Amino acid sequence: MPARVCLIVNPAAGGGRAGRAAPACERALRGHGLQLRREDTRGLQHARELAGAAADLGETVVALGGDGLIGAIADRLRERPRAVLGIIPGGRGNDLARVLGIPEDAEAAAEIIAAGHTLALDLGFVEELGGAGGGARRSQLGGAGGGARRSQADGAGGAQPAGAREPGRDSPGRAFVGIASAGFDSDANRIANEAPARLGQLVYVYGALRALLAWRAARFQIELEPPGERHTYTGFSVGAANSKAYGGGMWAAPDALLDDGLLEVVLVEDMSRLAFLTKILPKVFKGTHVHEPGVHVFRARELVLEADRPFTMYADGDPIGQLPVRVRALPAAITMLTPASREPLTPSAPGSAFGARARPAASAPG
Repeated sequence: MPARVCLIVNPAAGGGRAGRAAPACERALRGHGLQLRREDTRGLQHARELAGAAADLGETVVALGGDGLIGAIADRLRERPRAVLGIIPGGRGNDLARVLGIPEDAEAAAEIIAAGHTLALDLGFVEELGGAGGGARRSQLGGAGGGARRSQADGAGGAQPAGAREPGRDSPGRAFVGIASAGFDSDANRIANEAPARLGQLVYVYGALRALLAWRAARFQIELEPPGERHTYTGFSVGAANSKAYGGGMWAAPDALLDDGLLEVVLVEDMSRLAFLTKILPKVFKGTHVHEPGVHVFRARELVLEADRPFTMYADGDPIGQLPVRVRALPAAITMLTPASREPLTPSAPGSAFGARARPAASAPG
């Protein structure tokens, strides 16, 4: 059981929900005999600084907020091999807690923290490939209407080169816990983040519907395991998933695993707004959209993503980089307090912890 805990609170998370819940969380943690101090954040960078300082003091860090707070703290703690991170859900989406099976009730979440069961979980990592080279790469894709709608493979996939550099303390870029995505998701995330807090969890559906009204297809290129297999297609979005869910219960990558060292790469091809609204959006809440003909899934340790026009990539609900980007998996990068389970990778339905893959290793377009 962790003896000393630093509770890092984002008071604004969940429309102020985390701030209101903080006193009850403090009581619950202290009720389990934990030595506790509380720190409130002024922003994500401040959260990183607080988490690093707490880890240096030998404290277990517990995040009370949403996935954005968890991702920012995990980004800092990955640099400290002995650091441990716990979660008390307090945001609007709480998707990582949902996947891990951590309840929103403060007392129940505190019991998990006090029990001290840990697992080493993966993180994703986004690195911008901007500058003159990035601009040149984008310009080669041409206009959104200039490419074939179906993806085209340009080469053979290859393994990550031996001795490839893993991102470390001084590496540019940022880690994330959930799903990094760009394209239509960029617009939907921006709109959701600007929406009134009173919408609660419906903010993500609101963002998607508003984004759909003005959406025009973009042309994307992904390169898997660079230098390796390339696919170019016109469509809605590309997601690189370390976890299964985002957007408050949208199971965008239902077969993604948190401890396999791989990203689930989900591509949504171009289709009519009506088809997207009736065949994709409703099914994403059950994860069955991945069986639609216009959705393709790959698995990779690393990929490069670019588009024919500027997009901001979002992860854990916040901007994380400008395309073009390199996204990679960081295996066993963070130690987290989770519900005890002897078989964390047993088959399960969306909503359970972890889960197992049911589909082949890759689903290639065309």
